[in-house]
Amino acid sequence: MYPVIEWKNDKVLMIDQRILPLREEFIEHSTYEEVAKSIKDMVIRGAPAIGVAAAMGIALGILKSGDNVEEAFKKIVDTISSTRPTAVNLFWAVERMKKLFAMFKDDPPLLKQKMVEEALTIDREDVEINKKIGQNGQVLFKSGQTVLTHCNAGALATAGYGTALGVIRAAVANGKKIEVVADETRPYLQGARLTVWELQRDNIPVKLITDNMAGHLMSKGIIDAVIVGADRIAGNGDVANKIGTYSVAILADYHNIPFYVAAPVSTIDFSIETGKEIPIEERSKEEVTNFMNQRTARPETEVYNPAFDVTPHHLVAAIITEEKILYPGYKDEIEKLKTLFE
Repeated sequence: MYPVIEWKNDKVLMIDQRILPLREEFIEHSTYEEVAKSIKDMVIRGAPAIGVAAAMGIALGILKSGDNVEEAFKKIVDTISSTRPTAVNLFWAVERMKKLFAMFKDDPPLLKQKMVEEALTIDREDVEINKKIGQNGQVLFKSGQTVLTHCNAGALATAGYGTALGVIRAAVANGKKIEVVADETRPYLQGARLTVWELQRDNIPVKLITDNMAGHLMSKGIIDAVIVGADRIAGNGDVANKIGTYSVAILADYHNIPFYVAAPVSTIDFSIETGKEIPIEERSKEEVTNFMNQRTARPETEVYNPAFDVTPHHLVAAIITEEKILYPGYKDEIEKLKTLFE
């Protein structure tokens, strides 16, 4: 797997996903403020990857904070937490670092060591979790199927391997012939720029479509299943994912095509009951009025640009986690999972 984010010589390196697939460049971060900016500006994106970046950003901030760690930690956490409101993995990672801070704050040198170790542990664990998700989920697919995916839930959205694409990778590794259809995912083109790039590198057959072609392909019997990632899952199984996911789920339901979600347990927000409680990030209007740095609408044009939507749980055939596959009756299934992590 190619590196997505890496801790090296007390700096954080990230591949710049904004310029893929045309150029492959890494950005070096020396401060937590730089990490926070890269999270906000989508140098790195995808809920699990954002969680890893948040942990590394906090560790980097504490490492360079001097001895007044308590005051520094609050500022660091507030800055990191303000970057992307929908991706719950960010807040999960922050809470994990907060617990560690409470344990070692009275010993600054040891605290700094422990913070770096914890960030690296979160990074390593994410890859292992993704591979478990892949092995659990690949049983849902048969050789010869064509699978549609929306946005990018691959190695680039995680510390490596991927969630939705991890399931596809695992199916292929188990000898199944899988073809992928990736929709472009306007307005940021994560499907066109990132998913296709990943699958081409892995020699997994992939065809690119525009977002408004999915229904047509489904009506022709070309699509056998849909699999996506998630940025937050509510206690009843409602799923927040990249804008356009809800539309794909409705189309899949109409055409009797299974719609699967692949995500780590850390993406489940046990504190909320339904998707109505999930905050939806609104992004810059320029993402809609411009296309690949070319203006396509007049400057005064007003736009809606929600970055995510919520797919109701009744449209989801299964949620694939590292622990097991969850099936409808999600509220009870998620409640059982919760007891394992309390």
